Amino acid sequence: MAQRFGGKFSPGASGPTGTDRPAFDGARVDPVGARSNLLFLPPVLLAFTSLAAGATGLAAGLLGAAALTLGAWLLRDGLRAEAEFKFRRVARRPAIPRKIFAAALAGIGTGLAAFKVDPGVVAPIIYGLAAGALHLGAFGIDPLKNKGMEGIDTFQQDRVARVVDEAEKYLAETSAAVARAGDRQVEARVDRFQIRARELLRTVEEDPRDLTAARKFLGVYLMGARDASVKFADVYSRTRDAQARTDYMLLLTDLEETFGAKTKKLLLDTNSDLNVEIEVLRDRLQREGVRLD
Repeated sequence: MAQRFGGKFSPGASGPTGTDRPAFDGARVDPVGARSNLLFLPPVLLAFTSLAAGATGLAAGLLGAAALTLGAWLLRDGLRAEAEFKFRRVARRPAIPRKIFAAALAGIGTGLAAFKVDPGVVAPIIYGLAAGALHLGAFGIDPLKNKGMEGIDTFQQDRVARVVDEAEKYLAETSAAVARAGDRQVEARVDRFQIRARELLRTVEEDPRDLTAARKFLGVYLMGARDASVKFADVYSRTRDAQARTDYMLLLTDLEETFGAKTKKLLLDTNSDLNVEIEVLRDRLQREGVRLD
C-alpha cells in the first residue's frame, strides 16, 4: 500500500521540539551486503542445470543446491550476529558458529556440484576444500570468545540477557503495531524512542548491577508502550483521528525523555562508583608511601 512521505517540513508536520534528533542518529547499516546475497544465485543455477543431468546428476545437483542455499542463509544470520557482537561492549560469543557452518556447507555444495560434472572422489574434494577456504577468506569466522565478560557474574548476566530479550520483543511488537497505522512520521517517532530505549538496554548490559533500578523501564514501561501502540494503531487505521495521533506522539515524547533521564542517571551512578574506587586507590597508595602529583 502506498504511503505519503512526511517530514519535519512537510504540510501538517509539527514543529521541531527539544527532543528532536537527526534522522541518522543511532542508524546502523545492515551487515548483509551484496556479496552474501549473491550466494543465493549459484544454487538456483545448479538446480536448473541438474534437471537434464540424469538421475544421479539430478540428485547430486539438488543436494548441492540445498547445501548452498542453507549455507547462504546461515551466512546472513552469522553476519548479523557478528555485527551485534561488535556493536556491544559486553557480549557472549554466538552459540552457533554460523559462518563456519556456512563455509562447510559451501564446500559440500560445491563438491556435490563438481560430482555432478565429474563423478569421482578427488575432484569433488579438491573443489569443496577450495570453496570452503575461499568462503572463510571472504567472510571470516565467527567470534569464538566472549567480550567484556571478565569479572562479571555469569548468573547476573543471564538474568540481564533474559530481561533484554523480553524488552527487544516488546520493541519489535511496538514497531509492528505502529506499521499498521500507515503514518511515516509516527513510525519515525517510534524509531527515535526505541533508540533511547536501546541506549538503556546497552547500559544495563554493560553493568548488570543496574538491572534492579532499570527493570521497571525494561518491563512495565515497554509493555505499556506496546499496548498503547496496538490501541493507537487500531483506532488510527480506522478513523485517522488527529487527537489520538497527537496524544500518542506526546506519550512517545514523555517515554523518550524518561528513558533518556534514566540512562543518564545510571551513567552518573557508574561515574560516582569510579570516583570512589579512584579515591580508595589514592589513599592506599599514599599509605604505601607512593605520592601522586
